[in-house]
Amino acid sequence: MSSLPDDCRILKRLLRQQGYTARNAQIEKDDASQKICQTILDLAEYRHAKTVLWYIHCRSEVRTLPLFPGLLADKQKTIVIPYCTVDQSNNPALGLWRLDDLSELEPGMWGILEPPKQRWHEVDRKISPQQLDLVIVPGVGFDRNGGRLGNGKGYYDNLLATLKNQAVLIGVGFESQLFDCIPMSETDIAMDLLITERAVYPC
Repeated sequence: MSSLPDDCRILKRLLRQQGYTARNAQIEKDDASQKICQTILDLAEYRHAKTVLWYIHCRSEVRTLPLFPGLLADKQKTIVIPYCTVDQSNNPALGLWRLDDLSELEPGMWGILEPPKQRWHEVDRKISPQQLDLVIVPGVGFDRNGGRLGNGKGYYDNLLATLKNQAVLIGVGFESQLFDCIPMSETDIAMDLLITERAVYPC
């Protein structure tokens, strides 16, 4: 397993700062987020997927929460959300929970809505990564080749490395979060599609 050279890690930190600044400054977040989410729903890849991992937004991320009542009303799909935990080696990990109703959730790590900890191991709610057909992936920055810059903790990269090959990865961000090139190591996972409020970028 290779790691990035020091200069690339420094560049990633600088890009992450720029990405946070751009995302925080994004104007008309509700309208831009609505456009992004509707574009996802209109994709053939989304229509064909049976089990989909969405995220519930926090801070200045593309806003997904208003979409959930409609998502949960679609009984043709299994809607899954992540929660922050650790794996057996105490590395950052995302647990996967089949969501039936928003009322099931409560604020967890960083105030993000997630299932109560005492319910994480309910057998009928646990979803394995191999069950996912499509994953909606937030980020701090992206490039048009599918490069993604996360928060730096590794939660999503650790999850994405375990998916089946056919799972479609859709990065979502505002156009202001796009960079010419995101430094990528062998452990970083590229997106299949990138969606902003202005365009769909095949990666």
